[in-house]
Amino acid sequence: MAIMNFISTVWSETLASALNKQYVAVANCNRDFEGEIKEKGSRVKICSVGDVTVGDYTKNTDMSDPQTLSDSAKELIINRAKYFNFQLDDIDRAQALPGLMSEAMRKAAAGLAEEADKYVFSLYENAGTTITNEATTAENILDNIIYARTALYANGVGNTNDIVMEVSPAVAALILKAKITLSTDNGEMMESGCLGSFGGCKIYVSPNISVVEGSGVNYHKCLVRTKRAIAFAEQLSEIDAYRPEKRFADALKGLHLYGAKTVFPNEMVLLDLGIAA
Repeated sequence: MAIMNFISTVWSETLASALNKQYVAVANCNRDFEGEIKEKGSRVKICSVGDVTVGDYTKNTDMSDPQTLSDSAKELIINRAKYFNFQLDDIDRAQALPGLMSEAMRKAAAGLAEEADKYVFSLYENAGTTITNEATTAENILDNIIYARTALYANGVGNTNDIVMEVSPAVAALILKAKITLSTDNGEMMESGCLGSFGGCKIYVSPNISVVEGSGVNYHKCLVRTKRAIAFAEQLSEIDAYRPEKRFADALKGLHLYGAKTVFPNEMVLLDLGIAA
């Protein structure tokens, strides 16, 4: 990448595309918002509407006046800022294979996505329901999934097309050892980290699930949630190419601004799964 050939828009789109392919937690969030992200501390609005009333219809009888839907908006603060800054020496560049810069951008995206996913998973404390298992095994992991799904049903969540379960690799291993039949299709297999479907929810595996160490037990903070339970907003605000003053090299730096907020806590269940360390 010669510095004079750098096109910021192209590389921003490249990085954004690579980020979307790497996301697990972020991919399962509501990303519709109103507002402009300019800097850390910016605020955007996550909008939603109230419930729609359903009434009985009687033939040849006037319906009631149209219901005025209530709307609500919650503020999401952009409180996270992560950057990357790397250089490619002129000698290395001259000897490099084509696509070296693209590979560097892909790795930058992987690092940024990992940090964003960790942040979303850290919101587990906001879950409306917590189900704890001090000794999770292949023999009881199925019960925990069913308990979580039942809790969502109790909270009025019945749309099985919009529910995801996010687990750590250790918990995923227990699910596989339990020999649970997971339904899969080509679409699921193409999704990043998707293990398959069970009990009306897709199961995703991520190494970025929060894990809290206990006395001989590690607690894996797995989530079962709808895709609107957590809202996420982001902006790749700066991607700049430059020549470091003391080097014969081209350098590239970028800034990733983002924030997340639990909007519907009753649509999120924390499975606090203890596994022997």
